[in-house]
Amino acid sequence: MPATSPAHHQRRRRRTNRLLATAAGLVTAGALAAAALPGSASAGESKGKPSGHPGRYQDVQLLSFNDLHGNLEPPAGSSGRVTEHRHDGTTATIDAGGVEYLATHLRKAREGNRYSVTAAGGDMVGASPLMSGLFHDEPTIEALNGLELDVTSVGNHEFDEGAAELGRLQNGGCHPTEGCYTDQEFEGADFPYLAANVLDEKTGKPVLEPYWVWKKQGVKVGFIGVTLEGTPGIVSAEGVKGLSFEDEVETINKYAKVLQRQGVKSIVALIHEGGFPASTAYNYDCDSPGAGDGISGPIADIAKNITPQVDALVTGHTHNAYVCTIPDPAGKPRMVTSAASFGRLYTDTTLTYDRATGDIARTAVKSANHVVTRDVPKAPDMTALIDKWNTLAAPIGNRPIGYVSGDIDRGGTESPLGDLIADAQLAYGRTLDAETDLALMNPGGIRAPLTYTASGAEGDGVVTYAEGFTVQPFANTVNLQDFTGAQLIQVLKEQVSGSNQAAPKILQLSDGLTYTLDLTKTGADRVVTDSIRLNGSAIDPGATYRVATNSFLAGGGDGFPTLGQGTDDLVGEDDLTALEQYLTANSSATDPIAPPKADRVTIVQ
Repeated sequence: MPATSPAHHQRRRRRTNRLLATAAGLVTAGALAAAALPGSASAGESKGKPSGHPGRYQDVQLLSFNDLHGNLEPPAGSSGRVTEHRHDGTTATIDAGGVEYLATHLRKAREGNRYSVTAAGGDMVGASPLMSGLFHDEPTIEALNGLELDVTSVGNHEFDEGAAELGRLQNGGCHPTEGCYTDQEFEGADFPYLAANVLDEKTGKPVLEPYWVWKKQGVKVGFIGVTLEGTPGIVSAEGVKGLSFEDEVETINKYAKVLQRQGVKSIVALIHEGGFPASTAYNYDCDSPGAGDGISGPIADIAKNITPQVDALVTGHTHNAYVCTIPDPAGKPRMVTSAASFGRLYTDTTLTYDRATGDIARTAVKSANHVVTRDVPKAPDMTALIDKWNTLAAPIGNRPIGYVSGDIDRGGTESPLGDLIADAQLAYGRTLDAETDLALMNPGGIRAPLTYTASGAEGDGVVTYAEGFTVQPFANTVNLQDFTGAQLIQVLKEQVSGSNQAAPKILQLSDGLTYTLDLTKTGADRVVTDSIRLNGSAIDPGATYRVATNSFLAGGGDGFPTLGQGTDDLVGEDDLTALEQYLTANSSATDPIAPPKADRVTIVQ
């Protein structure tokens, strides 16, 4: 099988209407029971009809993925694997991901499907590895153009660098401060970014198009794109300045009515919000009966309230894999899918379009996730794209910055890598102010593990700058602030209360700070106040403590409003610099850093 079919080369990509709607210039296998539909045919033409005369029912192939995060090369470690349930009841892990393989899989999946559309659920860019992040994700947009992506919603990470930069990724043009990276001007995305619920506060209008309609020979499918309403709480304040984020359900229902008035009755919602399936296996039967089965989390409530006019939901954000049916408000099952993250999976959904009604016959909807395995030929055009950008990034990315004796993982309530990063920020903070007492790190800012096995030619155990960048790609600064002991106790309690009560965010701690987390209790009581110690001594509510955090936390991000109330601010360099300095100072080829024990939080369950 050729990696790129002749049809792919012949297909001309349409350039989207690129406009920002702001005056300010901001810039399972779970399948519904398949009913026998009269006159339906997989090729889209009814039996007995002459070739070229479409029948009543037309199968439309919807290919989808989400949360790519600029992972053009195969992700390392656990970020590049998926879990599979086997027929014998065992589980196995499969290496997955990489756009060279994703392109091959998508192109193969499209073969024989004349009615095929490819959509994504947001976070295509942001928190990207160095090869893309160093160039403000232009390489990822180029790759998505090559993958023939038709449409995507925005995600929260599309706003990491602000609305103006998102507008540049859509519309093209060289970076405003760094200029052009090659001898050709960046052309922007061939596909529309949809942002129905992201409004310019001045105009009250969406900053990008709210919906888009795919059309082919009389078949029309509308797409509405939204990101999670809580985006401002998980993105830096500067990134969402001047924007408001509206309720997902209300927005989708509003634009479903708009599409209906335009005669578009088949509608797919692209939602950058997700859920938590009962199993981590990509092929888990989400619709299997049993206590604790199925899916929970925000998407479950969202799906139950979105108008029945919407026929399927492509979701994301939680980086989980699922193909589930969740009843709509009329009690009718509706497909809800997510393809994990980092390009490890894609979802193939069949939507049976009824030409007589213009709607989807939902009794015939079926869907499944598929692994982007690495046992297929690489797509040559994606290899060439990676080689081009790697050549530009290599002088920076290949530089060794430290050594490790084993994998340093980021998983768990307290992670070894979280402890390492907090220690690095404490050490860096003390170079700015010797009185710095402790450091706190948000787990969501740690994007990948540090792996012992070499990712390139650097050798096992060597940490390169590119690997460090992949771990901490946000360019947050390290900030020092003063807090009272009472405020510090409150910060720890905010991990499990307020906006974090339903889904706790456990901060990673620097050496010397310890406490007990009692999960048998609820809310703020989960943090046992009397157990909080700094270097063995109880926290004094009336004393002042100098705390190092990244700028995202220092602004009160991730549901930690008390961290936004610090005083005597001192702003240092970026957090990757802190990690690099720590690794360089504390490791060598003969004396590498061992994975921390992750024993600073005592968990009671």
